[in-house]
Amino acid sequence: MIYTQLFEKFKKKDSVIAAYIGAGHFGTAVVTQQKYVKDLSIPIVADTNLENAKISFLKAGIPENKIVYCNTAKTASAALLRGEFIYTDKVSILMEIPEIDIICEGTGIPEAGARYCMTALENGKNVAIVSKELDSVIGTILKKKADEKNLIYTPVDGDQHGLLIQLFEWAKEIGLTVISAGKSRDGEFVYDEKNKTVTIAADGITVHKTVTAHIPDDYIKYFEMIPEGKAQDYIEKRAEILKNLPGAGGFDLCELTIMANATGLKPYRPELTQGILRITELPIAYCSTNNGGIYKDEEGIIDIQTCFRRKDESGMGGGVFLVVRCDNAYSNYILTTKGQIPNYDCSTAVIYRPYHLCGVEVSTTLKAAVMLGLDTGSANYKPRFDLVRKALCDIKIGEIFGNDHDSRMTSLIYPATSRGADSAVPAHMLDGNTVKKEIKAGEIITYSMVEEPKNSMLWELRLEQEKTFKK
Repeated sequence: MIYTQLFEKFKKKDSVIAAYIGAGHFGTAVVTQQKYVKDLSIPIVADTNLENAKISFLKAGIPENKIVYCNTAKTASAALLRGEFIYTDKVSILMEIPEIDIICEGTGIPEAGARYCMTALENGKNVAIVSKELDSVIGTILKKKADEKNLIYTPVDGDQHGLLIQLFEWAKEIGLTVISAGKSRDGEFVYDEKNKTVTIAADGITVHKTVTAHIPDDYIKYFEMIPEGKAQDYIEKRAEILKNLPGAGGFDLCELTIMANATGLKPYRPELTQGILRITELPIAYCSTNNGGIYKDEEGIIDIQTCFRRKDESGMGGGVFLVVRCDNAYSNYILTTKGQIPNYDCSTAVIYRPYHLCGVEVSTTLKAAVMLGLDTGSANYKPRFDLVRKALCDIKIGEIFGNDHDSRMTSLIYPATSRGADSAVPAHMLDGNTVKKEIKAGEIITYSMVEEPKNSMLWELRLEQEKTFKK
């Protein structure tokens, strides 16, 4: 990494002052890490829950007598000059504080986020987008608007899609062919060989309950290392045996939708493979059938893995991966014999990052945006795909759509479409809106099935995005 040299030699500003909207787990980590990052300050946090906003500073080790509530931009500016830290429930004041260089939008609420991002850009603020829900729907039009104003709209280091985009860009820069790429789920399947069980542990965020499955003796072989040429069979058998363990959530596919839009990679199928795979099995399974993998004569795939491991083995830590090759035989020999994990014939290898540090890593994005005028995402961000919903049960007229955790729906990744009665609605345009037409189990949710909200910035910007990027 050459961040230090870039900041020292090419910085446009000596320091960065950021504001954060949304004091959840991710946002709190951004705030608490600031003390240890050179030339970065995050002295203001906005949240509808004032207690959460204040607590983020207390967890950062800020003395309580240095933490103040403000509800106007004027009083907030004065507090900043006194070296105080501000918490507020008045998000609008962030946009009017001249000292603030960049706004981190992390509410996870698409409609609110759309308004906050637009207001920030209109007031000359750079935007670091943490809310993947919003980004998956209108990220490309917001980036275009930022570009037009010579501002930055960027995903953040620390979240999986931001990290994968950078890993992908690095691979392209050194001339690797990316066969597949993706993320590992936060929840991992831990194998107990002695007791013949597989367990996923609750983490309080993405997995809400610890679940254990017992493996019948006749199926034990399917949990050994995948033999050459057997990837599809083993993936299917593992999925069948462990079907009662929770699979990927809408939030996982949401991030992968952004990854696809930023990289040009495509899903092999709308629900993705969701393979239960060891790290060492990724280059065996997630490659073309020409290389012994599962993708029929296809490359450039985006996918997801549930990491399968023993308790005493390292996991993926919700990290990201690339399955790659070099198209020169000698280069590929170096790639597959110098520590990387290859497939059986050494035609592919996996390069992976077995961790994502969430808010702890965001500082590099904030400093790059303000000090260098650079985003840490992709220059080729286009609305190629949408996250959409399929009903898992009948949904009645008048019910309210939920978010990624709504158990009545599952998520898929479809090619992006324009608005129309029979077109699939981008998933996070449904959040909090009303069912207009009875939906049967198995149906894709279309515009004809949802009551369009009035005065929606999110829906308005989505329509503008469709017109702007019309093929």
